[in-house]
Amino acid sequence: MANKLFDLTGKTAVVVGGAGGLGQAIAEGLAEAGAKVLISSRKEDSLKKAQEEIKAATGVTVAYSAADATNEAQVEALVADAKKQLGGKITILVNAQGFNKKQDALDFDMDTFRQMLEANVVSFMMTAKHFGRHFKENGYGKIVNLSSVRGKIATKGTGNAGYCTTKGAVDMLTKQLASEYGPFGVTVNAIGPNITATPMMVPVFEKRAAEAGVSVEEYLKQQGSGNPMRKMGMPEDIVGTAIFLASSASDFMTGNILYPDGGLTAIG
Repeated sequence: MANKLFDLTGKTAVVVGGAGGLGQAIAEGLAEAGAKVLISSRKEDSLKKAQEEIKAATGVTVAYSAADATNEAQVEALVADAKKQLGGKITILVNAQGFNKKQDALDFDMDTFRQMLEANVVSFMMTAKHFGRHFKENGYGKIVNLSSVRGKIATKGTGNAGYCTTKGAVDMLTKQLASEYGPFGVTVNAIGPNITATPMMVPVFEKRAAEAGVSVEEYLKQQGSGNPMRKMGMPEDIVGTAIFLASSASDFMTGNILYPDGGLTAIG
């Protein structure tokens, strides 16, 4: 019974933002759980690299399709291409795209803020709209949005006004879509991790450690010290949550934001 609940054999998944970071880790996890997976991002060379890395790690070859998730015509084309490559029916959508640029609110560049809104919010609405239509036709679907603890609790100090704003929007979008899509058999949930030690984040950690005048090891230790579990999250901590939300184990769960954050939101 338990194995069947989490088994994704026969399921098909599109992971937008799947060419790196947590998106790639989630795509790898879904493939290992039995799903046929297609990854998408803007750059084809990044997708090819991710495809090779996923195959090296799992032995599974995922499909890929390049698209800008902020461009409606390209998202429509992505749905059509995903249906073609995955056998005509898609059952899971993971939104893991987006970016962050730290700037103090008093000096925030508004063009950058608009870019963050497009990448972190508009693209989620765009994919949910067009994949949602496909899910409605099939009477079933799973949408998993990658949010952050920063959609719920602010950071201390300055620099994250843009990021926190967009992740708060993702959380509310998740809840509203759950309300609207529920009658069609479609669940919509989000994952709200804290900072996670993905390979993609290594250069960021190195830069921040240098700015703080400490080693990378000490910086990572400091970052993990603020939650009750006293450690930083790893990609597999988030992947397990994604598999749960993509599987039939969560069929009666919708409109929720789950926090694999070491307990940060419990005390935040």
